[in-house]
Amino acid sequence: MSVPAFSWERPDRLEEECAVFGVYGKGEDVARMTCFGLQALQHRGQESAGIAVGDGETIMVAKDLGLVTQVFDESTLAALEGFVAVGHVRYSTSGASASWEAAQPHISAIDDVLIALAHNGTLVNTNETRTRLIDEGVQFRSGTDSEVAAKAIGVVTRKTHHLRSGIRRAMEALEGAYAMVLASPDSLYAFRDPNGIRPLCIGKLPNDRGWVVSSETCGLDIVGAEYVRDVEPGEIVRFNDEGMHSEQGVVAGRRASCIFEYVYFARPDSVIDGMSVYQARRNMGRIIAQEAPVQADLVLGVPDSGVPPAMGYAHESGIPYADGIVKNRYVGRTFIEPTQAMRQLGIRLKLNPLPSVIAGKRLVVIDDSIVRGNTSKKLVDMLREAGATEVHLRIVSPEVLWPCFYGIDTDTRDQLIAANMTNEEMRAFIGADSLAFISLQGLRDSIQANHDGFCEACFSGEYPVAIPESTSRKSFLTKADFAQASGLQ
Repeated sequence: MSVPAFSWERPDRLEEECAVFGVYGKGEDVARMTCFGLQALQHRGQESAGIAVGDGETIMVAKDLGLVTQVFDESTLAALEGFVAVGHVRYSTSGASASWEAAQPHISAIDDVLIALAHNGTLVNTNETRTRLIDEGVQFRSGTDSEVAAKAIGVVTRKTHHLRSGIRRAMEALEGAYAMVLASPDSLYAFRDPNGIRPLCIGKLPNDRGWVVSSETCGLDIVGAEYVRDVEPGEIVRFNDEGMHSEQGVVAGRRASCIFEYVYFARPDSVIDGMSVYQARRNMGRIIAQEAPVQADLVLGVPDSGVPPAMGYAHESGIPYADGIVKNRYVGRTFIEPTQAMRQLGIRLKLNPLPSVIAGKRLVVIDDSIVRGNTSKKLVDMLREAGATEVHLRIVSPEVLWPCFYGIDTDTRDQLIAANMTNEEMRAFIGADSLAFISLQGLRDSIQANHDGFCEACFSGEYPVAIPESTSRKSFLTKADFAQASGLQ
């Protein structure tokens, strides 16, 4: 049995790269609104935060490492005066790791005009595009694909003297997943890749006071904006004194929205493509209760994303739901390194079982996914130590078999437990009495969005955007594949 490598330094779950937010509103405190919007989207990235504001003449930016509340205070926000703003929270998956240079929004000069760009997603042809731009004399300050996108826009804009043309031509050249917001000194732009992989939605402030763009609808809610619609795949939307203007930047391709948004990434109070994330998760629990029933005394959800499906499982199965796992909501990403002894506590830093609830009980435990399996193993051990007599693990996503190249931090295949073990081997490694994953069709059936086109590459290996061989070669390999390719067998 092949056991994936073990490391406490890497989180044992899929990690979203970032979130974007934008506001256009004359007479509005756009910096403060963006700050609140980013706090609503903080779950999507905790390494850095930034806001750029345009006042009609120029753009000012404030960004740094840390959470939104660590980066921004009253004095910082007061200095960001203007009527157009873009903001960003980041979790790095591409290019440089946590650094000020990699923090966004990225500021770029187009002749004498500044633009600020914030990007959610990952470009798969970054290296090729960067090399081409360098050959044209463009200089780079960071290793991020967001800077590549900004510089690509700038090169065309200088030639055409038209920012929308620069965005459109850049969209034609860029490949991969991107939901971007861009501020010029007097306008806000929002645009999305032709497959619509990463989410992006539009809201309107009350009394025609302005417009808001956000990675999720929860960002609209916090500033009182009414959801209008999503930015369509391949669309460019501009907001300025003339209102909202839309044009098709590139021809839309096969719809491939990230299905994991519903499983884990998005907040449960968000609506994506017309579907409540909370209701989708309830449906997942209901469906896996049909697909993998078991005799038990209680249903528990692993906070936070496992709780709605646990309620759905309980309702469908008739087994009572209980809050048996407590989450410490104040332990997130931190720049304070734990000691080695504290690392050994692992999951206990975030989750703690309630013995008074679970002692002597047969448990069905609902979680969103299993990536490397180490967290699930520790969780099962904790529950048994707390007195559980049986632990039956039910996962509301299919087996994660393939890495993601579109803005999610997945391991190479040799780190993905399901790519290296059978279901029974995984169950034995984790220590559960039984283990079952929702079927891919069951996951699809749980999501009644206003379209049926999803990216499911992490489950199926079918990628909607071709991955360059230089990027994909090692990531596709399991340990056995790598050994064979390296001549070690």
